[in-house]
Amino acid sequence: MPACFVNRSRFFRAVAGFANSKPSFSTTSAGNFEELADLYFEEGKYQRSRDYYDKAISSRTDSPDPFYRRGLAEIELHDFPAAVSDLERVVQKDPKYDFYRAAGLLAHAYAKTGNAEKANTLFRQTVQISTLSETYLNYASFLAEQGRTAEAREWSQRILAKKPTLPGYLKRRERPWFRKAKGLLKQLPA
Repeated sequence: MPACFVNRSRFFRAVAGFANSKPSFSTTSAGNFEELADLYFEEGKYQRSRDYYDKAISSRTDSPDPFYRRGLAEIELHDFPAAVSDLERVVQKDPKYDFYRAAGLLAHAYAKTGNAEKANTLFRQTVQISTLSETYLNYASFLAEQGRTAEAREWSQRILAKKPTLPGYLKRRERPWFRKAKGLLKQLPA
């Protein structure tokens, strides 16, 4: 965000101002569309975010970031087939993208589109490398859906096992994953 915009909402209004008017040459760059899409994503407006990622991608397709971010928006919109195509492109270009989060989300999207074999293979590869609670929880949910409750319980407990060793600021950041893991454990039969 430019230094001249100290207030985030002022920046958002300034960037969004060009969206409803006919864009001039200086406002149609891919970076502007991508920045606006990021802001809409942070605001929870996933459909508008996806629309602006589409514009950013049509202007420039060499970077995996707009595809990854559009994939995130598509997951939030539960449009998993579209997320698969975007995340496949990202993981193909850089398997380690966002500390293997892209690979974990691709496995999650595979699971939600009914491609259990690909999901299982990619989840197994990703959890050997990544320690992201989001990936662990998505894997545990996938295992529970497959009827593999003992393994689902194990992966949920791995998330909760992190809690005592984390510093306070990370505990706050991981709190949603701890809650979801506890909820999943309650749903699983003993």
